[in-house]
Amino acid sequence: MGRPRALVLTALPQSALARLGEFADVVRAPDRPNLGFTDEQLADLLIETGATILITDGDEVRRSVLSLPLDVVASLGAPVTIDLALAAELGVKVLRVDDRDSDAVAELTLALLFALSRHIVPADREVRRGRVYRTKVPPAERYRGSRLAGRTFGIVGLGRVGRAVRWRCEGLGMRVIACDPYVPEATHTLPELLAEADVVSLHVPVTAETRGFIGDTELGLMKRGAIYLNTSRGSLHDLSALVDALRWGHLGGAGIDHFEGEWLDPRHPLTRLSNVVLTPRLGEATDESQEERAERVVEEIESLVRGETPVVMPSAGLV
Repeated sequence: MGRPRALVLTALPQSALARLGEFADVVRAPDRPNLGFTDEQLADLLIETGATILITDGDEVRRSVLSLPLDVVASLGAPVTIDLALAAELGVKVLRVDDRDSDAVAELTLALLFALSRHIVPADREVRRGRVYRTKVPPAERYRGSRLAGRTFGIVGLGRVGRAVRWRCEGLGMRVIACDPYVPEATHTLPELLAEADVVSLHVPVTAETRGFIGDTELGLMKRGAIYLNTSRGSLHDLSALVDALRWGHLGGAGIDHFEGEWLDPRHPLTRLSNVVLTPRLGEATDESQEERAERVVEEIESLVRGETPVVMPSAGLV
């Protein structure tokens, strides 16, 4: 048999590409859409290129793709656009790097918190537009923020990312409380945490129990003027309820890094609120994260191609 062919749909660092090229012919996708290929588009591309290894991050991988003779589908991010149940049914190996870069996500969480608590984004815009002294109220009054030291930071989900956020916030002099039914040291219930925290930050996976679990009731339990942060997934909260809580002044601000489908309509009312900072899935968008994940996933692909057992062995349709 000849060398396998690998279709790469996401940016890989040179070190990972070089290693991939040692055991497979590398094909790069031309003109990839910003939101990724649809299942049908991707199936056509795989047939056209003859690739049996697919490296993706956000492209649709469903029946059209999974029905093809593939050696492995590798995802550099969470495989939310891959039909894992169908892959297991059809015997298609799906590989991903399981661990998130907890440090990178924790750092973005704090970046959003700083931006909100000190009004950095609107202040920056005023400086750039030369409108700092447009009124008789000086900027130090208009953009007077809140000191974080001494405030209470509530973490919902005390896993690897939650713990990485915890020690950073403690280093800022904040009092940290946590809610997580699976971690004994997280001593608060969700209602208790929401009522007590000045900042609430979500760090939980999307499950049947957590999908949409932050809604009108939960937001209403939060302190008036509290800050809400979500660097996990957009489907964890009711976006309409969040807009209402921000628009009517119950919440002091929100920092959001994920949206349903990783897309927010620019006409959405959330974009017109000045007390919100929005980022497009930047939690793990660091050079270090990309390089580490890419090298790990290529190492796992190589093991599979050589008929060896890979190091990472998740369940439920994942290899």
